[in-house]
Formats: sequence, C-alpha cells, structure tokens
Amino acid sequence: MSTSQPDASQPEASRRSADRATPDSLLHARTGTDVSPEDIVLASGKDLTPRNLEWARRKLDEEGPTALDKMLP
Repeated sequence: MSTSQPDASQPEASRRSADRATPDSLLHARTGTDVSPEDIVLASGKDLTPRNLEWARRKLDEEGPTALDKMLP
C-alpha cells in the first residue's frame, strides 16, 4: 500500500487525522522530572566533560528546565 493513497478501509475522519502534523508542544520528551546538567549535555550531542557540564549548569541557571525542551525536536 502506498503512503500517498488513503486506505479506503479507514473512515474518512481517521484518514484526515493521520494527515495532520503533531503539534510541536506534544513532541517534547521531558517527563516532568528534574533536568540535570548531564541531560543538557547529552541532548546537545556533546561529551560529558567538566567543561561541558559547567556550560550546561549555566544554561540551566539562565533558562531553567525549558533549556532541554529547546534542544529537543
């Protein structure tokens, strides 16, 4: 089955909802737990080094937990 052709066995409402993009606010993976400097470093793709951890601490101090949300798709 081609993804460009709708599945005739699905109701039209289901097909329409499948065509919509997920809102950005629902794509973030943070679960409400505390964000650590390690989380920030790893989300940025950097190595866990003392220098990168200090950078992440400053970023958390300035931006709070939303610093991680800004880095995630």
